[in-house]
Amino acid sequence: MDFTVDSATPAVQASFDATPAPRLRAILQSLTRHLHDFVREIEPTIPEWNNAIEFLTAVGKACTDTRQEFILLSDVLGVSMLVETINGQDAGTESTVLGPFHMTKSPARALGDSIDEVGGSRVCVVSGTVRSTSGRPLAGATVDVWQCDENGLYDVQVPDVQPAGNGRGLFTTDELGRYWFRTVAPSHYPIPTDGPVGALLNATGRHPYRPAHVHFIASAPAHEEVTTHAFVAGSPYIDSDAVFAVKKGLLVDFCETTDSELGVRYGVEPPFIHATFDIELEETAS
Repeated sequence: MDFTVDSATPAVQASFDATPAPRLRAILQSLTRHLHDFVREIEPTIPEWNNAIEFLTAVGKACTDTRQEFILLSDVLGVSMLVETINGQDAGTESTVLGPFHMTKSPARALGDSIDEVGGSRVCVVSGTVRSTSGRPLAGATVDVWQCDENGLYDVQVPDVQPAGNGRGLFTTDELGRYWFRTVAPSHYPIPTDGPVGALLNATGRHPYRPAHVHFIASAPAHEEVTTHAFVAGSPYIDSDAVFAVKKGLLVDFCETTDSELGVRYGVEPPFIHATFDIELEETAS
């Protein structure tokens, strides 16, 4: 009764007092406090609030089985990276955002297979070792990778051009914890701008580009799973990633090599691009 600007927050917080789950109760009461403080600070007009509701509705309508506009919104607001950073490993490889394109299962592939099914012009080999932070190689670790093609597009964006699973692979490390695969040199690219998140970036004068990278999810029994990127050092937009995911420790040299012995080892003809990306996983608490 008699809801006022001053009484609003405690009244709504109290409505959650009987929430059985303590964590849910804490989340809702904290959300109420921060959201009400935001509204009191901004003092939105009724039309502005309606616009906000319409924007969130449009974000929901833009989501499909192969596109997650809410993840994209979380990404461009820096929330995804903030959550990843809070929950990241205390040691080992740094985590980054999942991104909106991990919407389909990566096909299982043998070590050395190519994830490029459309024949990109710049052949690339990515190799590395998955280790525990103690230095022990992790045999049988799972390495899930996905990336765009050389034109900056993922398979789910152009299903009429790329076969499903192009640019994706699920690998298992060998007895020495090693993995390697062939691909195409990744390109920088814009995040999707044909939806409400793109309209937001346009309205605020922000560019939509991400630097070139390969996505990874690495996991092993009794170890923390890590979601991360290998960023191409020197790529355009490395200093202004639209989703704030770049970390200095994840910059990797993707260098052209003419080493014929290396080419024989990986089954490619020189010259080709080679990148080494080692991943360290933290042991889970016993």
